[in-house]
Amino acid sequence: MSDAQAGRPSGITYADAGVDTEAGDRAVELMKAAVARTHGPQVLGGIGGFAGLFDASELKAYRRPLLASSTDGVGTKVAVAQALDIHDTIGFDLVGMVVDDIVVCGARPLVMTDYIACGKVVPERIAAIVRGIAAACEQAGCALVGGETAEHPGLLGADEYDVAGAATGVVEADDLLGPHRVRGGDVVVAMASSGLHSNGFSLVRRVLAANGWDYHRHVDELGRTIGEEILTPTRVYAADVLDLAAALGPDLHAVSHVTGGGLAANLARVLPKGLRATVDRATWTPPPVFGLVARLGGVPRADLERTLNVGVGMVAVVGAQAADAVVARLAARGLPAWVLGAVAAEPGTDPGGLADGELTQGAKGVDGGSVRLVGDHPA
Repeated sequence: MSDAQAGRPSGITYADAGVDTEAGDRAVELMKAAVARTHGPQVLGGIGGFAGLFDASELKAYRRPLLASSTDGVGTKVAVAQALDIHDTIGFDLVGMVVDDIVVCGARPLVMTDYIACGKVVPERIAAIVRGIAAACEQAGCALVGGETAEHPGLLGADEYDVAGAATGVVEADDLLGPHRVRGGDVVVAMASSGLHSNGFSLVRRVLAANGWDYHRHVDELGRTIGEEILTPTRVYAADVLDLAAALGPDLHAVSHVTGGGLAANLARVLPKGLRATVDRATWTPPPVFGLVARLGGVPRADLERTLNVGVGMVAVVGAQAADAVVARLAARGLPAWVLGAVAAEPGTDPGGLADGELTQGAKGVDGGSVRLVGDHPA
């Protein structure tokens, strides 16, 4: 009895199982030029090798080079990109989430790799994602030296994908930024976010769904559709932070990337135990999208501030004498910045009357200083 007569399939190919290796090859051809633009003379071999090669000879000039590494994804923001069929911006979100987590310690990003898992390889879509990653790497001064696209039929839908990445950078040990540099009297400088960035999208999407809003709905106070607003790519701060580090030297003490957990929790991570940063909401007006999410969802302020960046994407802790120069230097680079608050010794006992959620001490496993949010945003 033949396989066919017995009801058993015969002659099944990889393509029959839903994996199109030729489509993967086409995607690589479409992205090659964009990736190559991130390569300097330190990158060897180009695209197609089993591993990306980077000439690290320059590290011999360091007295004590420290390698910094980070890995992350974009979260459920990819669902918005998929719904709108816009894929060339999500790469900025990925690079921002990964590379800006290593520059906070003063590290210069050297190399990045990406990973894309999808239900079906559509070459043009994959190439658009990678073009965005490459463009953001160019902006950050980082070489995109490798990547992987994996087709997972049956696990992901044909139009579904997820992205992740990893980066490595280097910093001279003497130039390492962090809590060990922070002192009472330091000033906290805010760097504006470009919008929601890539955190809290489960909340944002839930709020929109609960109100029956689709991504094509035009919102007058935003001046565009809600989909266009929330798909605004994450601002990449790497070049700005490294410029500050080079210009300020020892006056730049710590930098914090405002991602999951919000402003207070991430700022607390770079403060030493015994010090408190007081942050005044009156120093800035959050972009309208944050108020819109809060109103539509009836989201409590404490929850909003723990989930979204509320307009502050990165903060620098600097010596008081350098604060004005930092704000001016960032503004000259096209990055809005302002003095957000100051650092002082924690009081022996906490003042009464603090609203729930306004004081954050220790965050993400770091037993460090604390952050107190005070005041209200301008009306």
